[in-house]
Amino acid sequence: MTIVKRRRIVVDDSALAARIGERLKAARKQAGLTQQQLSEGRYTKAYVSALEKGIAKPSMAALNFFSDRLGLPASSFLVAAAPAWTRLEADVLLASGDFVQAIDAFEALIPTVSGVARAEVLSGMAEAYCRLDKGTQAIASATEAADIFERLGRQRDWALASYWLSYAMLLNDNLAEARSVLGSVLERLRQGTVVEPDFKLRVLAGFAAIAAAEGDHQAALTYLEEARAVTVDLDGRRRAAILFNLAANHRELGDMEAAIRLGTEALVLMRAAEADMEVALLENDLALAYLAVGNVTRADEFAAASDLLTRRTGSDRLLAHIADTRAQIAIAAGRPDEALALLDRCRELAEATDNRKALTSMFVTRGRAYLALDRLDDATESYREAADLIRAYGPQSRLPRVLGEWADVLARLGRHAEAYELNREALQTRPTV
Repeated sequence: MTIVKRRRIVVDDSALAARIGERLKAARKQAGLTQQQLSEGRYTKAYVSALEKGIAKPSMAALNFFSDRLGLPASSFLVAAAPAWTRLEADVLLASGDFVQAIDAFEALIPTVSGVARAEVLSGMAEAYCRLDKGTQAIASATEAADIFERLGRQRDWALASYWLSYAMLLNDNLAEARSVLGSVLERLRQGTVVEPDFKLRVLAGFAAIAAAEGDHQAALTYLEEARAVTVDLDGRRRAAILFNLAANHRELGDMEAAIRLGTEALVLMRAAEADMEVALLENDLALAYLAVGNVTRADEFAAASDLLTRRTGSDRLLAHIADTRAQIAIAAGRPDEALALLDRCRELAEATDNRKALTSMFVTRGRAYLALDRLDDATESYREAADLIRAYGPQSRLPRVLGEWADVLARLGRHAEAYELNREALQTRPTV
């Protein structure tokens, strides 16, 4: 008898699994269910988490179970069964802050458009990726959009696509390129390119963000004060955004009085505009400012308010940052064990949303919690992981402080040679302003 061996064809369905996971997560949040509640009765929370991250692909039995619980047809989770998107729907999703769905819509539109329409879709997709802090994915879309607009002589649209390209470069810690691209935009504006009334505000805020990433918070303040001067005729939400950035840079410079004053002004404007996400961001930032001046009670109040509001808006990315803030407050209040529990939650949320900034902060705060518990070896490992993330992904301006704290722990352990090398690296990477 001849035995015929069949070759197994391996199909890479990771993209399909990722899309199903995104749709499942969106539907679960829309229904107001936790992962535990959705899985209850048949599956585990870990399985739902794996599905939402795209690590696993569900069986039809699982899809039927989840769709029944969510009151949706199972086909709604399958990418192939998704309805055709219109340009209006994609733009509405982007404007409403549903960036994951907006990317889905723009990607579906790309094969159906060309010329100016293609460039507009790519520019929208670049913005959505930037809003999700995904600079690498945004660069290609923004570059192609800017190239098309430039070739067609659409200067106004070129400026906006180039702005998002600069933003993407900033997210990737490519600060020199980000500044160069934004400088080209500013030069076109000076030559008379007509843009939206608030576009100069965006450009100035962009220069401020680059300066802050370089560690030059004084320069950032200069840009922001110039931006503040052009917000007089703009709505409260835009004025609040500038005040918020001013507050953040004053906090980095150690001027907590100004940070709290400006942050409070911004909070009043954002609440009047009913901008819940921005209010939650401001409350978290004010919590950090109050913590820096030693007012733990006030810091805790703002962090709790931010946490409550963010749970209503459903942003796991922001919840990761808030969990880190609350952990810092717990350490200051002498509760390092509570801080470690909060940091476990922060890590779970940060990894689920691919939020490297929150993940890096989590490792630094964990190092401080271990230090408070006199667990020096554990603290050393946490600082090492934070430093490795910054070396790989930036921002490099944050590295000297992390290396300095890590070196202090190593010195306490008697590992002076290693501490010396870290301090040397910190001096070499410290920004010169």
